Amino acid sequence: MRGREMQDFLIVGGGVAGVSAAARLAPLGKVVLLEAEPHLAWHASGRSAALFEESYGTPATIELTRASRAYLEAAGVLSPRGLMVVAAGGDIAAAEADAAALRLTPLSPDEARAKVPILNGRLAYAAHSDAAQGIDTDRLIRGFARSARAAGGEIVTGARVEAIARTAAGWAATTAEGVHEARILVNAAGAWVDVVAAMAGVAPLGFTPLRRSMARLAAPGGHDTRGWPMIFGPGESWYAKPDAGALLVSPAEEDPAEPHDAWADDMVLAEGLARYEEMVTEPVTRPIATWAGLRTLALDRTLVIGRDPDEPSFFWLAGQGGYGMQSSPAASRLAADLIGGTPPELDAATVAALSPARFLR
Repeated sequence: MRGREMQDFLIVGGGVAGVSAAARLAPLGKVVLLEAEPHLAWHASGRSAALFEESYGTPATIELTRASRAYLEAAGVLSPRGLMVVAAGGDIAAAEADAAALRLTPLSPDEARAKVPILNGRLAYAAHSDAAQGIDTDRLIRGFARSARAAGGEIVTGARVEAIARTAAGWAATTAEGVHEARILVNAAGAWVDVVAAMAGVAPLGFTPLRRSMARLAAPGGHDTRGWPMIFGPGESWYAKPDAGALLVSPAEEDPAEPHDAWADDMVLAEGLARYEEMVTEPVTRPIATWAGLRTLALDRTLVIGRDPDEPSFFWLAGQGGYGMQSSPAASRLAADLIGGTPPELDAATVAALSPARFLR
């Protein structure tokens, strides 16, 4: 088995966390990114709902998202979308709580139907904002990868890590095609982050991969869905989002799962589609396609970004939990700042809230 030149940074994982970190770290030293699958963004990053909403998530997640806006705008990956919460009579309180958290403005039923004409007579409450935007996730991933390669970074796909060993100089990760060594290991392995940590002899932090199923439906009733907002049921009990002339509908479930290439649970998906169907005039047709992804969350549902308290050369970039796309520019910037010794652009309280050291308190 052949060895390779010593790197400065070894990144495990080719989702948005890993590829954005590669883009940020490549100007600071030699980078190699290892992705187990045949191409980047194979798992959760390739199955994202692709929404940019600054009021979504925990306080630290919100700060990351807000700090990411300028990059996403400059990259040209944002587009108008909007966000609407809808509810029937018995669910108004839950929908009002959602609207307050997301800073939405209440609409009358007629105003809501002017935006989404398939909403039916059960609609008793709606609230909306134009602030939410869609994200061109493919363009974002390709942009990060292009930046990483332009700065000399190496991206290796089809390179599943089979073993990780501590060395005198840092870390050695073994794949089928060789050994990659580096001073610092960045764990950006999505649902597999605790698996990678255990492989490296680092204490796992207790991440939970949560399955979320999705169906692509033909445009309901032949409507042009392109101008519709993303729609949430009360308490995020389901959501629907226009996508390339069709409509994505999800039960928005969070069912714990082992790390794997996820697929939709037919029963859970059917229940979610039924909740959506209760609020619309058009019956659900046979899905064009179904799939699922694993949204991986830390115990407190906030991203984890920082050096491991016991192994400073082991860096966590984990727990994106569905917020990875919209927070990736600032999350990767923070990772590069912490690794490179540059004062972070984010405030100290946010940096501390994201640090893995918080789990020691």
